[in-house]
Amino acid sequence: MVSVPGELAPPPRIVDWSLFAAVGVAVATGVTSFWLGHPSDAAVFWIHAVAGLSLLPLLAAKFRRVAGRVRDRRAWDRATPLSVCLAAVAVAAGATGVGWALGVTAPLGVWTLLNLHILFGLLVGPLLLVHLRSRFRPLRGRDVRDRRVALQYAALVAAGGATAWILRRLAALLETPAASRRFTGSRELDAGSDLPVTSWVVDDPAPVEPAAWTLTVDGRVARPLALGVDDLQPATERRALLDCTSGWYAERDWRGLDLGTLVDAAEPTADAAWVTVHSVTGYRWSLPLPEAREALLATHLSGERLDHGHGYPLRLVAPDRRGFQWVKWIERVEVRRRPDPRQWLAVFVSGFYSSG
Repeated sequence: MVSVPGELAPPPRIVDWSLFAAVGVAVATGVTSFWLGHPSDAAVFWIHAVAGLSLLPLLAAKFRRVAGRVRDRRAWDRATPLSVCLAAVAVAAGATGVGWALGVTAPLGVWTLLNLHILFGLLVGPLLLVHLRSRFRPLRGRDVRDRRVALQYAALVAAGGATAWILRRLAALLETPAASRRFTGSRELDAGSDLPVTSWVVDDPAPVEPAAWTLTVDGRVARPLALGVDDLQPATERRALLDCTSGWYAERDWRGLDLGTLVDAAEPTADAAWVTVHSVTGYRWSLPLPEAREALLATHLSGERLDHGHGYPLRLVAPDRRGFQWVKWIERVEVRRRPDPRQWLAVFVSGFYSSG
């Protein structure tokens, strides 16, 4: 473990609170990044990388201070095992994040280092909060008035940013798989490869029976619609980039129905502002009406009819949205005044029930 010289290490309370702040920023930006896919959002991913890399020297300073107490089992108290667990998870989150940034691969089945990084990162937050209950010490004025502390933290942030840049350049120099990644960290699939079949949470419905399936368009509309499979006339083709939170992206050709045209055919009322797309699993996602007008309800992928795994009979294609927002097995388009708040519940429970 890299050590931090005592004269360079910030005061103990500053280290503890800085770890808390850095973890908070890293977790907040990491979770937020799930919902971001437009290049204009790249700063969030950069802040996440800087916060995560800034944790490493802080952890080194923390470990240097507590190493003696951890080695001496007589100095342990009831909170020490949790502290050791938190340290291990934090190091694992940092190591898997750096490994993914460098393009390291590991035989993890359907999982990647990114999946492990997300898992460890999500565990750090609650473990840290529990840890604070037993180790909480408020900051004192003299802890933050020292000019040396300000300089240390300016250097810490600068070092985190420089390290993030160096990791990108190193990946490019070594021509690792990370060299072709998007700002989201996702790697590009080969042009001729099939898209992986992925689902959110436990979404895995029985195949849709065409004769029993109906697409309804309702809500804040004057003329509700009901369409069967035979009514779907795929007239719009679009090339769109699908960026999956499991760590891959691909540009493919999609063909289907223009969602904006379909909504307009139902004659939205004056107060219509959002469109919620529902799956047979209960999963759903809401788009602002102007964005929904640019989206596609796909029936075909790369010239072939969608199969069940990719969302037959309809799948949402929402450019600049992450893959989990591309709702599959669509059965309803609901025009609303506001976004559907139940989508946040559906994120966790969809797939446990199904209307299909």
